[in-house]
Amino acid sequence: MHFISEELEAYVEQHSQNEPELLVQLFKETHQKILQPRMLSGHFQGRVLSMLSKIIHPKNILEIGTYTGYAALCLAEGLQKDGTLDTIDIKEELVSIQQKYFDLSPWKNKITAHLGNASEIIPTLNKKYDLVFIDADKENYIHYFNMIVPIMNTGGIILSDNVLWSGKVLEELNPKDTSTKVLLEYNQMVKNDPRVETVLLPIRDGLTVSRVL
Repeated sequence: MHFISEELEAYVEQHSQNEPELLVQLFKETHQKILQPRMLSGHFQGRVLSMLSKIIHPKNILEIGTYTGYAALCLAEGLQKDGTLDTIDIKEELVSIQQKYFDLSPWKNKITAHLGNASEIIPTLNKKYDLVFIDADKENYIHYFNMIVPIMNTGGIILSDNVLWSGKVLEELNPKDTSTKVLLEYNQMVKNDPRVETVLLPIRDGLTVSRVL
């Protein structure tokens, strides 16, 4: 679903910072070789992630859901000089393209890609995070959020992607649609959670920004 017209989306991209060339190449290769390329953050959202990271200037970033690494590279643009980025994905078939572009980037020594179940990996990281991006299986968003809040620094930012879910959050709920059901619960939960203050931005498929108090 397009929440604004494709023409207006194109205008927005044309009047936002250009994509770095490395991300242009990653975008192309993802669309050529990988299933469901729509999962890629893309130009506009990628520049939003980059800008937010540069404003926050995090020491440590955590990403849940690497896909082909586009968002991780955008977020890495704002890392402190001695910063780190941990990114987690469960799909082994994506490792080669992730690592290819991480190695080509200026942040190759700062990014650590973890393969496996995020619920098992997160407790082993032993870090406090300034910025977290949740963009994985929607059924576990509530679980991930509750795992993450205790390991955030005060004032840290949690970004949650796809929270509008192609507009399904406004449609009559299909009882079999677990993803939409969880996202509806998640959106209400983060709004009311006293540990954070939250704003939902209608960017692409919905991006929630939650600041840890």
